[in-house]
Amino acid sequence: MRNNVFFRRPLSFLLCLCLPAALPAQVETGTDDNAQLPYWQWQSEGMSIRWIQRLPDQTRAFFSARQFRAEDAERIAQRCVFQTIYKNTAPATADTVITYDLADWRILPRGKDASQGIYSKEAWLALWQQRQVPAAARIAFEWSLLPSRHRLLAGDYNWGMITFGLKPGARFDLHIVWQKDGETKTATIPAMQCALDVHPQPASSE
Repeated sequence: MRNNVFFRRPLSFLLCLCLPAALPAQVETGTDDNAQLPYWQWQSEGMSIRWIQRLPDQTRAFFSARQFRAEDAERIAQRCVFQTIYKNTAPATADTVITYDLADWRILPRGKDASQGIYSKEAWLALWQQRQVPAAARIAFEWSLLPSRHRLLAGDYNWGMITFGLKPGARFDLHIVWQKDGETKTATIPAMQCALDVHPQPASSE
């Protein structure tokens, strides 16, 4: 569902306020049909990435169910989590190779002059070890996040969470970097926003 369609559910209507009115042609935004939450999608050069907001409540519940203490699940929930789907959209018969390293990505928070990196998986894992988070929980966490670096052949895709390290509701521009067949490419996705820390009731099945 794209942003020129009226959102049907109350939650979607509330959260659509964070969607920008106009974006460059390569960026699409709207409400994800499955999550019923805002998404931003960038597509060009044989590659597509979709970032879908996750409510802090979703993140709290997900990691609490995987042996994280409440205070540690809260740390993650307060760090701007997006579900991310990364695809090499070249035909399977092509030789196109896409590589990326999330350490190259930069965030420019609204109203700030300096950019910052994302809150990396490696930083989290070091924190969990310091806080003596159970090994099973650390493994579940590692597998739930998008790989920090990856190589995608034509037709390949991967998905997982990214934590941008900002507070709920924060707005930011995202600068991404990747390599296509060894050539470095860059793009900026403007006016993204972290999910608000709201507590909506589950949608009725009727």
